[in-house]
Amino acid sequence: MTHSIRRSQVCILGSAEPGSPAYALASAAGTLLAKLGITVVSGCGSPATRVAAESAIREGGLVVSIIPPDEMPPADWPATVVIPCGMGDARNLLMALSGDACIVIGGRAGTISEVCLAWLHKRPLLPLVGYGGWSDELPANPPDERQNSPILPWGSIEELETRLRGLGLIQA
Repeated sequence: MTHSIRRSQVCILGSAEPGSPAYALASAAGTLLAKLGITVVSGCGSPATRVAAESAIREGGLVVSIIPPDEMPPADWPATVVIPCGMGDARNLLMALSGDACIVIGGRAGTISEVCLAWLHKRPLLPLVGYGGWSDELPANPPDERQNSPILPWGSIEELETRLRGLGLIQA
Protein backbone atom coordinates (compact mmCIF):
# COMPACT_ATOMS: atom_id res chain seq x y z
CA MET A 1 0.00 0.00 0.00
CA THR A 2 1.35 3.41 -0.95
CA HIS A 3 0.97 6.34 1.42
CA SER A 4 0.85 9.93 0.26
CA ILE A 5 3.93 11.92 1.05
CA ARG A 6 2.65 15.24 -0.28
CA ARG A 7 3.42 18.02 2.13
CA SER A 8 1.01 20.85 2.75
CA GLN A 9 1.82 23.86 0.57
CA VAL A 10 1.28 27.50 1.47
CA CYS A 11 1.70 30.41 -0.95
CA ILE A 12 3.25 33.65 0.24
CA LEU A 13 1.67 36.58 -1.59
CA GLY A 14 2.27 40.30 -1.17
CA SER A 15 4.88 42.93 -0.62
CA ALA A 16 6.54 44.75 2.25
CA GLU A 17 9.67 46.85 2.33
CA PRO A 18 12.89 45.75 4.06
CA GLY A 19 13.11 47.10 7.58
CA SER A 20 9.34 47.22 8.07
CA PRO A 21 7.58 45.12 10.72
CA ALA A 22 5.62 43.35 7.94
CA TYR A 23 8.90 42.39 6.24
CA ALA A 24 10.18 40.93 9.53
CA LEU A 25 6.96 38.92 9.88
CA ALA A 26 7.29 37.65 6.30
CA SER A 27 10.74 36.33 7.24
CA ALA A 28 9.37 34.75 10.42
CA ALA A 29 6.50 33.19 8.45
CA GLY A 30 8.98 31.49 6.10
CA THR A 31 10.89 30.12 9.07
CA LEU A 32 7.69 28.88 10.71
CA LEU A 33 6.45 27.13 7.57
CA ALA A 34 9.78 25.33 7.17
CA LYS A 35 9.83 24.27 10.84
CA LEU A 36 6.32 22.88 10.43
CA GLY A 37 7.27 20.90 7.31
CA ILE A 38 5.06 23.00 5.02
CA THR A 39 6.31 23.67 1.50
CA VAL A 40 6.54 27.39 0.71
CA VAL A 41 5.33 28.57 -2.70
CA SER A 42 6.74 31.99 -3.52
CA GLY A 43 7.35 33.98 -6.66
CA CYS A 44 10.24 35.64 -4.80
CA GLY A 45 9.57 38.82 -6.76
CA SER A 46 8.91 41.23 -3.90
CA PRO A 47 11.15 41.78 -0.89
CA ALA A 48 8.57 40.16 1.42
CA THR A 49 8.04 37.01 -0.65
CA ARG A 50 11.78 36.70 -1.26
CA VAL A 51 12.71 36.99 2.43
CA ALA A 52 10.06 34.38 3.32
CA ALA A 53 11.66 31.99 0.82
CA GLU A 54 15.19 32.76 2.03
CA SER A 55 14.16 32.16 5.65
CA ALA A 56 12.45 28.87 4.79
CA ILE A 57 15.57 27.66 2.97
CA ARG A 58 17.83 28.66 5.88
CA GLU A 59 15.58 26.54 8.11
CA GLY A 60 15.95 23.56 5.74
CA GLY A 61 12.50 23.89 4.18
CA LEU A 62 11.31 23.34 0.65
CA VAL A 63 10.53 26.36 -1.53
CA VAL A 64 8.85 26.24 -4.93
CA SER A 65 9.21 29.46 -6.93
CA ILE A 66 6.86 30.04 -9.87
CA ILE A 67 8.30 32.93 -11.87
CA PRO A 68 6.78 34.88 -14.80
CA PRO A 69 9.60 34.71 -17.41
CA ASP A 70 10.48 31.65 -19.47
CA GLU A 71 14.12 31.54 -18.38
CA MET A 72 15.75 30.08 -15.32
CA PRO A 73 16.82 32.67 -12.73
CA PRO A 74 20.38 33.00 -11.40
CA ALA A 75 21.80 30.12 -9.37
CA ASP A 76 21.38 32.09 -6.12
CA TRP A 77 17.58 32.32 -6.53
CA PRO A 78 16.02 31.44 -3.16
CA ALA A 79 14.20 28.23 -4.08
CA THR A 80 14.70 24.48 -4.10
CA VAL A 81 12.44 24.11 -7.16
CA VAL A 82 11.99 26.82 -9.81
CA ILE A 83 9.20 26.82 -12.38
CA PRO A 84 9.68 29.46 -15.07
CA CYS A 85 6.22 29.54 -16.61
CA GLY A 86 6.69 32.08 -19.43
CA MET A 87 3.16 33.34 -18.78
CA GLY A 88 3.81 36.82 -17.40
CA ASP A 89 1.02 37.94 -15.09
CA ALA A 90 -1.04 34.87 -15.98
CA ARG A 91 1.26 32.99 -13.59
CA ASN A 92 -0.82 34.53 -10.79
CA LEU A 93 -3.34 31.74 -11.36
CA LEU A 94 -0.62 29.12 -10.85
CA MET A 95 0.38 30.85 -7.63
CA ALA A 96 -3.22 30.94 -6.37
CA LEU A 97 -3.80 27.27 -7.17
CA SER A 98 -0.47 26.00 -5.79
CA GLY A 99 -1.27 26.52 -2.14
CA ASP A 100 -3.54 24.70 0.24
CA ALA A 101 -3.81 28.23 1.66
CA CYS A 102 -2.37 31.66 0.85
CA ILE A 103 -0.62 33.99 3.29
CA VAL A 104 -1.16 37.62 2.25
CA ILE A 105 1.29 40.30 3.41
CA GLY A 106 0.67 43.92 2.46
CA GLY A 107 0.31 43.87 -1.28
CA ARG A 108 -0.29 45.82 -4.44
CA ALA A 109 -2.19 45.13 -7.69
CA GLY A 110 -0.49 41.78 -8.39
CA THR A 111 -1.34 40.60 -4.89
CA ILE A 112 -4.97 41.64 -5.33
CA SER A 113 -5.13 39.61 -8.53
CA GLU A 114 -3.65 36.53 -6.82
CA VAL A 115 -6.01 36.92 -3.85
CA CYS A 116 -9.07 37.16 -6.11
CA LEU A 117 -7.99 34.04 -8.00
CA ALA A 118 -7.37 32.16 -4.74
CA TRP A 119 -10.82 33.26 -3.54
CA LEU A 120 -12.50 32.09 -6.75
CA HIS A 121 -10.80 28.70 -6.34
CA LYS A 122 -11.72 28.37 -2.66
CA ARG A 123 -8.25 28.65 -1.13
CA PRO A 124 -8.19 29.91 2.48
CA LEU A 125 -6.66 33.37 2.84
CA LEU A 126 -4.45 34.32 5.78
CA PRO A 127 -3.94 38.11 5.66
CA LEU A 128 -1.43 39.84 7.92
CA VAL A 129 -3.31 42.62 9.70
CA GLY A 130 -2.20 45.57 11.79
CA TYR A 131 0.91 46.34 9.75
CA GLY A 132 -0.44 48.34 6.82
CA GLY A 133 -0.96 47.52 3.21
CA TRP A 134 -3.79 45.94 1.33
CA SER A 135 -3.91 42.81 3.52
CA ASP A 136 -5.18 44.97 6.42
CA GLU A 137 -8.42 45.54 4.49
CA LEU A 138 -9.09 41.97 3.38
CA PRO A 139 -10.97 40.67 6.46
CA ALA A 140 -13.55 43.48 6.28
CA ASN A 141 -13.59 43.62 2.47
CA PRO A 142 -13.54 40.15 0.90
CA PRO A 143 -13.31 39.96 -2.90
CA ASP A 144 -17.08 39.51 -3.18
CA GLU A 145 -20.16 38.27 -1.33
CA ARG A 146 -19.77 34.55 -2.11
CA GLN A 147 -17.89 33.53 1.04
CA ASN A 148 -15.87 31.09 -1.08
CA SER A 149 -13.19 30.49 1.49
CA PRO A 150 -12.25 31.47 5.01
CA ILE A 151 -10.37 34.71 5.60
CA LEU A 152 -8.29 34.12 8.72
CA PRO A 153 -6.36 37.23 9.81
CA TRP A 154 -3.18 37.04 11.86
CA GLY A 155 -0.95 39.63 13.48
CA SER A 156 1.75 37.47 15.07
CA ILE A 157 3.60 34.27 14.28
CA GLU A 158 1.74 32.54 17.11
CA GLU A 159 -1.58 33.50 15.51
CA LEU A 160 -0.36 32.30 12.12
CA GLU A 161 0.56 28.91 13.56
CA THR A 162 -2.86 28.67 15.20
CA ARG A 163 -4.53 29.44 11.85
CA LEU A 164 -2.43 26.80 10.05
CA ARG A 165 -3.32 24.22 12.70
CA GLY A 166 -6.99 25.12 12.43
CA LEU A 167 -6.85 24.46 8.67
CA GLY A 168 -5.25 21.05 9.28
CA LEU A 169 -2.10 21.97 7.36
CA ILE A 170 0.35 20.84 10.02
CA GLN A 171 1.07 17.14 9.72
CA ALA A 172 2.04 15.08 12.74
